[in-house]
Amino acid sequence: MEFVLNGRSVSVPSEGTLLSALRDRLGIRSAKDGCAPQGQCGCCTVLVDGEPRVACVTPVARVAGRAVTTLEGVDDAVRQKWADALCATGGSQCGFCTPGIIMRLLDVEPTKADVERSLLAHLCRCTGWQTIVEAAVDRPQRRDRDLTAASERARIEGGGTQRVSADVALGLGGFADDSAPADSLVAILAPSGEWVIASTISEARHVAGVVPGRRSTVGLTWPIDVPDDQRGDFVRTLRTTWVEPAYLEPDAVWCTPGDEPVGPLANGGAFGGKTTSWLRDEARRLADEHGRSIRIVLSREDVVRHGAKRPPLAAGVRADGSGVVWVRATTGVRKLVAAVAPDWDVVEVDVPGPRTSLDPRAAVWAEIAALRASVTDHDRVVAPNGSWAEAWSDGDAVRVRVGCGVALDDVTLRSYCIGAAHMGLGWVRSEGVAVDARGTVHDLTIRSFGVLRAVDTPSIHIEVVDDGSPARNVSDAVFTAVAAAEWRRTGFAPRWPCTRDSR
Repeated sequence: MEFVLNGRSVSVPSEGTLLSALRDRLGIRSAKDGCAPQGQCGCCTVLVDGEPRVACVTPVARVAGRAVTTLEGVDDAVRQKWADALCATGGSQCGFCTPGIIMRLLDVEPTKADVERSLLAHLCRCTGWQTIVEAAVDRPQRRDRDLTAASERARIEGGGTQRVSADVALGLGGFADDSAPADSLVAILAPSGEWVIASTISEARHVAGVVPGRRSTVGLTWPIDVPDDQRGDFVRTLRTTWVEPAYLEPDAVWCTPGDEPVGPLANGGAFGGKTTSWLRDEARRLADEHGRSIRIVLSREDVVRHGAKRPPLAAGVRADGSGVVWVRATTGVRKLVAAVAPDWDVVEVDVPGPRTSLDPRAAVWAEIAALRASVTDHDRVVAPNGSWAEAWSDGDAVRVRVGCGVALDDVTLRSYCIGAAHMGLGWVRSEGVAVDARGTVHDLTIRSFGVLRAVDTPSIHIEVVDDGSPARNVSDAVFTAVAAAEWRRTGFAPRWPCTRDSR
């Protein structure tokens, strides 16, 4: 079948999705696979006859004879203006979501309300939306900045190599699946746990019998509680549930025989969620076994099933700030708490469920810090590295004041602080995944994780106190302080998230 792609006629097999045809057959890299074939993240948005369409749920046969435009086909000057605007506001950190967002916003009236409404079709894990909206509404132009210093601040905040540049907003940040050799075989996990090898992702998913995940009717659970006979010891208690890191770029690795694996990027909205990856060893093994380059790309469902979660816990704090935390047994948790809160006791609890890790952003120490802040008059958090953040939330706006040494680049620092504030708000309000009593994860769609939408995000104001000391990560402290401030605003609801129920 034929269609017109970015002004030229192309021919592809009529099976599979438009996204698969674009990426696997035609070499298009701006359209990203964040959740295929769920159609929920917006990262693969393209134009079909001038109208935005989600490519991962559009059968390629449906575009026969029609005109498809990807970001590569947008006028150079228009594309560059968007890239410059997003770089100028910090509206693109990893750049995985922004190509699709640009495509949807090309013809949207540049008002805050219209932009936020259009963003309902998209997800972003890095920026907290505000800097994207600022770029779309104000369209600031490129300004002189030290992008090397900006990249260093991004590395400090993101925990992995990160390049700050206008072309990052165009999806050119260096994602593993974008750089794999064109003749690579694709490896997909079958429901049995075996690897299925094929020439394209669509083929591999078809052979493997992969079924798209759905949001479950199973409700959230809070699997750990403070023992009844100890409740009287505490001024305040808190229970948390299983939380998915919810990074947009699925785990992806490629490897050629005899070489070292490439990927996954530690960013893509991960913030600790991709610090370790078991896929690297698998990619090396499969490449050597087949004598060909191998791409491994986890489906969104498999990211949820196999990825580590933030450990659920219950905790109580005394008036003097000491306390006890009962936490799902997780490697290293006793050592962590002893280092950051030596006046706290730890009880590890065996709970059926997915793998947990301390890698997700500020895991466990943030919960303890929020509880400690709750017995003071305001929410100030000092991170283990000495950086600090203070936050105030009234529902309509969040104000944050931070100290983290030399800013290096004010745009990048502000962007990461806004993103961390957004994540802290979502953590308290809405984030969690359903896990049943047997430990099976039921919420497998990217929309079911509870990431806060643009229309639900209050304005976030950041004030930076630059004391001239060496630059340190502060976004983890912001995440924690904003969560503490939002918790205070709720009247210290006894469990997080506090606006989602157990159905």
